[in-house]
Amino acid sequence: QARVEVLETELVADREAGEGVASELRACAAEEAQIQQRLREHGETVTVAEVRAQQIRDHEHEVAHELTGLAERLGLSAEPADEPLADEQAEALRTRIERLQRRREQLGPVNPLAKAECELRALIRDTDRQIRETFEETFTAAAQNFERLAEQLFPGGRGRLRLVREDVGPKPVLGGAGAASEEEAARAAEQEEPEAEEAVLDPDEALGVEIEITPAGKSMKRLTLLSGGEKSMTAIAFLFAVFLARPCPFYILDEVEAALDDLNIGRFLELLRANADRAQFIVVTHQKRTMEAADTLYGVSKLPREAVASTESERAA
Repeated sequence: QARVEVLETELVADREAGEGVASELRACAAEEAQIQQRLREHGETVTVAEVRAQQIRDHEHEVAHELTGLAERLGLSAEPADEPLADEQAEALRTRIERLQRRREQLGPVNPLAKAECELRALIRDTDRQIRETFEETFTAAAQNFERLAEQLFPGGRGRLRLVREDVGPKPVLGGAGAASEEEAARAAEQEEPEAEEAVLDPDEALGVEIEITPAGKSMKRLTLLSGGEKSMTAIAFLFAVFLARPCPFYILDEVEAALDDLNIGRFLELLRANADRAQFIVVTHQKRTMEAADTLYGVSKLPREAVASTESERAA
């Protein structure tokens, strides 16, 4: 029994000692937290002081630079004089400074729009340059595509696109009805070529695009004298030339081959197939051959005596 009482007494003493140690640990932790807080505060103070000192040094350098520039403009030495200025010299300098300040006030404030105007003019020049470069690049690509497509759609024929100035009067699109021969028309076109190329350089000048095309076995005629099929094939060649120069995901063609015969419809369909991997073509047509060549066919019809349209689709096998 006595042994148990001794152990209980020791246990109580150890518990009290442990509580004391825990209390001391808590006090130490609180003191450590306070010290950490003071360190953070002092660190922030030091950082602010360093930033302020750097600002003062920068300001000192700026003032020194301004003083040097002012001394150069006034023809004075930037270094401080060994001897102080006499009263007469100091008064003369103060008078000169006041006179210069009055002259500055008489000049009035600097025009705040001058800088904006200069920046705007620079932006306009840069925009004109970008427009000119983009136009030249696109037109060159379209002209090359048109020459190739004209040979494809008019076997044995030829065609090209040219830039013309609209203010010099209309020009015959196909070389003119009075042209003696294709060679004379070509020579006349070559003489006009430098003028057309020069027109590209001025984005403010009104420009037009002249289409020249000569079907195989025919002399050049006015556009109005071409047949409906030839006009359609010329338009298709021009459209695809622009399409290939500036590609898009899909195109909608509304009865572009309505005036074509079976032979030219075949050439039109070959052109569609050759470019089907580049874009999707949605063709509105009444031509049977075009319908047969479509991957997917949609038919729209209006029910009799009802304002309702029905749509049927058929996918080619």
